[in-house]
Amino acid sequence: MTRPEQEHSADAIVVGAGFAGLYQLVRLRELGLRTVVFERGPQVGGTWYWNRYPGARCDITSLDYSYSFDEKLQQEWEWSEKFATQAEILRYAEHVAERFDLNKDILFNRAVTAAVWDPSRHVWAVSVTEATDDGAPREGAAVEEYTAKYLILAVGNLSATHTPDIPGISDFEGRSFHSAQWPTEPVDFTGRRVGIIGTGSTGIQIIPLVAQEAGHLTVFHRTPNFSLPAGNRPLRPAEVAERKRDYAAYRERARHSFTGVPVPVPTRSVFDVSDGERERVFEQAWESGVYGALLASFTDLSTDAEANELAAEFIRRKVRAIVDDPSVAKVLEPRGNYFGTKRTCLDTDYYQTFNRDNVTLVDLRSDPIVRITRSGVATEQGEFELDDLIFATGFDAMTGSILAVDPIGNGGLSLRDAWREGPYTFLGIASHDFPNLFFITGPGSPSVLSNMIVSIEQHVDWITALIQTMQEQGIAATHPTEQAQRDWMRTVHDEAARTLYLSGNSWYLGANVPGKPRVFMPYVAGVGKYRRIAEQEASQGYPHWEHVA
Repeated sequence: MTRPEQEHSADAIVVGAGFAGLYQLVRLRELGLRTVVFERGPQVGGTWYWNRYPGARCDITSLDYSYSFDEKLQQEWEWSEKFATQAEILRYAEHVAERFDLNKDILFNRAVTAAVWDPSRHVWAVSVTEATDDGAPREGAAVEEYTAKYLILAVGNLSATHTPDIPGISDFEGRSFHSAQWPTEPVDFTGRRVGIIGTGSTGIQIIPLVAQEAGHLTVFHRTPNFSLPAGNRPLRPAEVAERKRDYAAYRERARHSFTGVPVPVPTRSVFDVSDGERERVFEQAWESGVYGALLASFTDLSTDAEANELAAEFIRRKVRAIVDDPSVAKVLEPRGNYFGTKRTCLDTDYYQTFNRDNVTLVDLRSDPIVRITRSGVATEQGEFELDDLIFATGFDAMTGSILAVDPIGNGGLSLRDAWREGPYTFLGIASHDFPNLFFITGPGSPSVLSNMIVSIEQHVDWITALIQTMQEQGIAATHPTEQAQRDWMRTVHDEAARTLYLSGNSWYLGANVPGKPRVFMPYVAGVGKYRRIAEQEASQGYPHWEHVA
C-alpha cells in the first residue's frame, strides 16, 4: 500500500453519506465532536445514488421512508408519489444535506482502504484515497491518514455489489450494466436486443420499463420470487395533510411497531376463519400495496408451513390469472421457498410484462447458462444474441460493505477473520475486540426486515447516547464482551428458528454469494422488541460492554 502522504485528526469518522451517515453526522455535531465523513461517491445519497436503474423505487411508502428527527423537515418536504422514485429520494437526501449544512464535513470521492485500531492512543487510523467513478480506490492515488477516537460504518446493507462468476463474463462485446453501478446518464434501449440476469427485487423493477423500450427483452430467470402489486399513484393532498397533522404520534407508533411501518397487529390464525374470510383478507392485503401487509394478515403465516402455503397458493393463483401463457405462468409461480422467507417484492406490471410479444422468459432451472459469449448468452439448449446485458444480481448483503473496509482491531485481528464463520455482533452495533467501532443497522439487528429509516434513526440515537456517556465519563474505549455477542447471535438465531426464515435460500442467509457462511443475519422479532432490548441495555449502564478508562 502507498504510505500516507498526509495525516489528519478528528473526534469521529463516519464512512458513508447515505441516510445513516447523514443523520449520524447531525447527532455527532450536537455533541460538539469534530466529525469527518468519507463518501466514495460524488454526492450524498448512498444506495440511492448508485442504484439509479430504470424503475428504481423504494418499497416503503414515501410518507414512512423519511426522517422523523426534525419536525420542520417532515412538515416542509412534499413527496409526489406513494412510492418515491430513486431520483426523488436522492433529491430528498440532497435537501437534507443542504438544510443542515452537512456537505462541509463530507469528503466525496474518497474510498477507505484501511482502518486499524491503535490501542496505545485509543484511536482508529483510517487510510483514504481518491475513488474512481464506480467508487473503487483509484490505483496510484495518494493516501491520506485520519485518526479518530470513534469509527462509525454507515456503509449500508445493500451496497457491495455481487456479480456471479459466469464463464465468459468479460467476453461480451455489447453494452453491459450492473443495476447498482448504473450510468449517470439515461440508457436508451430503443429497438435493441436486451438480456437481463436476475429477477429479485431489482430485476422485477427493471423488467417492465426496459420491455417498453427494447426491441426484444430476454429474461434469464432462475428463482421465482413472490411479488405483489405496489399500487403506486400520486399522493392525494388530503392524505398528506392528514398524516402531517399527526406525524409525531404516527412516528412514535412506527418506532414500536413490528416492521417500522404501523399496520394492524393480527389476532387470528389463518385456520380460525372461513375460506371466504381468508380470501377476503388476502385480497385486501394484495390490493393494499403495503410492504408486509399480506404476511402480517394472520398470526401464523411466518411460523406455520401449512398456513404459509395458503398465502403462497393465493399468490400463485394471481400469477396464473395475470399471465396468459400457462407454461410461462408455471415458470413464474413462486415455489421452493416459503412466502416471506425471501424479500417480498412490490411491483408495477411485472407479471403483465410477460404477456408482451417482445419478451422471452428463459427458465434457467431447466436450461441453465453455460457461458456468456461475445454476442450474447449461451444456455444448454441454445444461444441468445444480445446487444445489451443487464446484471440485476444483487449484493453481498449486510456484511459485504463492512468487510470491504475490513477493520483491524485488538491484537491485529481483522474483522474478516473474526467473522469467518459468520458475523458476530452485539445488537448489530459492535463486535468484541473492535473498540469504538460501530455499525449502523449491522447484522444482528432488524435492518433489512424493517423500514430502514426507522432502524437507522434508532441505531444512530443509541450509538450517539453511548458516545455521549463515554465522553462524559472519560471512557477511552469500549466494546461488547465476547459472551454478550455470542449470546446475542444465539438469540438472533433462536428467534429466526421460531419462524420459517431458516428454510429460505435467501440473501438473509448469504445464500446468493458462493463461499459466504450460511448464517441468518437479521433480527426477526421486530423493531419494537429490539428497541426495548437496546433501551434496557442503555438504561442499565451498558452491562454487556467492556470499558477502558
